[in-house]
Amino acid sequence: MEPLPRGANFIRAKFLWEIGLHIAGNPLTPYTGPRDVCITVGSGSGEHYRPWLRMSSGSPILARAVAHGELEMAIVNPSGLLTQAYRGTGLFAKPLPLRVIATYPSWDRFVILVHPRTGITSLAQIKEKRLPLRLSTREDPTHSTRVLIDQMFGLYGFSLAEIESWGGTLQLNGPPMDKRRLDALREETLDIVVDEGIGGWFDFALACGMRPLTLEDQVFRKLIDIGWRRVVIPPGIFPQLSEEYACIDYSGWPLYANASLPDEDAYKVVEAIHAREDQIAWEASKPWAPYQGMRALGEETESTPRDVPLHPGAAKWFGEHGFKV
Repeated sequence: MEPLPRGANFIRAKFLWEIGLHIAGNPLTPYTGPRDVCITVGSGSGEHYRPWLRMSSGSPILARAVAHGELEMAIVNPSGLLTQAYRGTGLFAKPLPLRVIATYPSWDRFVILVHPRTGITSLAQIKEKRLPLRLSTREDPTHSTRVLIDQMFGLYGFSLAEIESWGGTLQLNGPPMDKRRLDALREETLDIVVDEGIGGWFDFALACGMRPLTLEDQVFRKLIDIGWRRVVIPPGIFPQLSEEYACIDYSGWPLYANASLPDEDAYKVVEAIHAREDQIAWEASKPWAPYQGMRALGEETESTPRDVPLHPGAAKWFGEHGFKV
């Protein structure tokens, strides 16, 4: 399919799309500001606009908007948060009727790094000693990483707010490779870093003297019950990592819908992804987890973990095209 469909209406749509991207992508806009994009496909030929398909990126709690019919679809990072919505655990008080349409492949891990000078060998010590740590995290309190931090620290009986009450400070960042974080790592002014998006900063942090901290088995089990997965980063992927490191999986960006979405609509969306595959910006910066084509969007891979069923309409498309579901 051509990069831009023919016709003045699509040229105008592309014009509006670029405006929206620029405004939403302004790095000066706080993460709690207007940074999320909603795509609506419908009919504007009458007095009232009639939406047919509304798709949005944004917070994990958009799952409620999909369940309530305010959106037809949303995309979330990572898959573990959609699992919580489906199971009614963690962020969600009850199960929501959601199904996966396709999962955008994205390999990632959530890691905890500590500086050896702290002497920390377990997160439990933070509460036991009421440590006033200098902790690096995201500035957006609604970010998915902050959700996991709250859930993880909560299992140890403390919170970010309590660290601050003990005299600790939060070094806040936008993206994982925020210059503020990299400068602090270089200057060795951080005691602990907890974040995902590790492709660009994890090895740098290790080179700056930080060391991986894993979780106890019972904590892993409780996080797994919520909807997270335990994974292992093998040595060799990152030059500074010399041994296996057990941590939490942060992979997959599932596009999901209400289970009641008509099968033909789900089928059309997967077909649209296939038709525009060459125009989509796939995450290709990780040589150990390359893009594997359309099959990965409907199958279980390291980059597309899935604990929520495929929508029947999506499963039909993948099955008809010879892919496992």
